[in-house]
Amino acid sequence: MRMTQAAAVQGPSPSETDARNALVVEHIGLVKSIARRLAQRVPSQVDVNELISVGMVGLVDAAGRYRASVGAPFAAFARRRIHGAMLDSLRQLDEVPRSVRRMRREVDQAILRLRHALNREPTDAEIAGALKVSEDEYGEMLEHMRGADVGAVRQVDGALGEGSLLDFAIDPDEGPQVRLERAEIKQHLARAITELPERERQILTLYYQEELTLAEIGAVIGVGESRVSQLRTQAIARIRTRLRETLRLTSMR
Repeated sequence: MRMTQAAAVQGPSPSETDARNALVVEHIGLVKSIARRLAQRVPSQVDVNELISVGMVGLVDAAGRYRASVGAPFAAFARRRIHGAMLDSLRQLDEVPRSVRRMRREVDQAILRLRHALNREPTDAEIAGALKVSEDEYGEMLEHMRGADVGAVRQVDGALGEGSLLDFAIDPDEGPQVRLERAEIKQHLARAITELPERERQILTLYYQEELTLAEIGAVIGVGESRVSQLRTQAIARIRTRLRETLRLTSMR
């Protein structure tokens, strides 16, 4: 019994330590990948290197807790803790400014009104016109709206995943009941995606399914990274308004 207690006090054996260190070294690329993808969804002032730093803490924690006997691959086990550590750091940021929330509401309202008036999805130019701004100014609004993604990531119940399209498409202001019904909403989400303009649908497919970066998607479809970011944000706004209609939540606060 004394030997067992002594071993417990001494901690992991050298072989166990080496194995854990090897897991950390082998999966540094996973941390960087998750950090880069998350950085594309949050305000530009979020430093990707800071996300990598906190993600490494999550990776080390995962390596220390992982037991191969549970049957789950280490990458899947670590991904949850890495992303969780990054989300914890984001929770320390200020709340999304009211101006950004108001901007998102205005864009949603414009899309909703135009869709009903035109009986189709409005173009960028039509949305800008409804907002009484230039197309360049509308593009800047879409960039600012990326900040609202942080709120969406934070407020989805138990969000330790990578932030799915569904997480971002549901307005976090709708309250817990809507978020609890996400499983039922998935079918409505799939339908909303099919109704998107082709290029926006392609961007979402490449980003969320193929896991390409914004720059890689830009190379595929022939536009700049900034434009891909704008179109992705616009596509999510379209989906969000579709879901609001489907769920009979059409009053825009």
